[in-house]
Amino acid sequence: MLKRNIPNGITMSNLIFGFLSIGSSFLGDYQNAAIFILIGMMLDSMDGWMARKLGVESAFGKELDSLADIVTFGVAPAILIFGTTFSNMGMIGLIIAGMFPVFGAIRLARFNIDEETSTKGYFTGVPITAAGGVIALLTIFNFIVPQAALSAIYTLLCVLMVSKLKIPSLKEVPIPKYGTIITALLISLLVVTRYNASIEYSNWIIVAILVYLAFMLIHFLLKKKRLSTK
Repeated sequence: MLKRNIPNGITMSNLIFGFLSIGSSFLGDYQNAAIFILIGMMLDSMDGWMARKLGVESAFGKELDSLADIVTFGVAPAILIFGTTFSNMGMIGLIIAGMFPVFGAIRLARFNIDEETSTKGYFTGVPITAAGGVIALLTIFNFIVPQAALSAIYTLLCVLMVSKLKIPSLKEVPIPKYGTIITALLISLLVVTRYNASIEYSNWIIVAILVYLAFMLIHFLLKKKRLSTK
């Protein structure tokens, strides 16, 4: 029972950080709102891998993951971009921002009914996780990204999520390499937000790095145990 619920616990943590992002946006703390989405992105990279390694993949876990994703990478980025980019447009801006979770939900629904997804080696359309992560990153660095460019990228991501574009899947990429990429990204954010006076420093980046390093340690121990049993 405990082993089966470990991946689901990670998924629920992803959902909680999505909610924290939404709450932070309501409070006007857009810096942490964006970082919470990135932490959710990190957690989302863990749950599926953990389920496969523990041999507890299930339809319930897949559906739970999709529900968490629509909050963390659909609703949260939409509220974030409304507060930072479209708020001066009033209701029109709210409707424009609302298109992000709409297209994201279509993307997730199409992914869930695609029985061949796990064997293709690619995704059809940009995953909502990546799209939400891009919005979060651009928001953190909005002091150098013009609002017009952010609006254009937002619109492009909405279209790409429901497009037929073939996006290579990272499922076959060994976790250490993928983990190095994410850890390097988080450390870069730590350095930039610590020493760049244009944006506010956040301790949550340190939390994200520590959590991901713990995940990497778990991966190493599981891999070592698997090799020792062969």
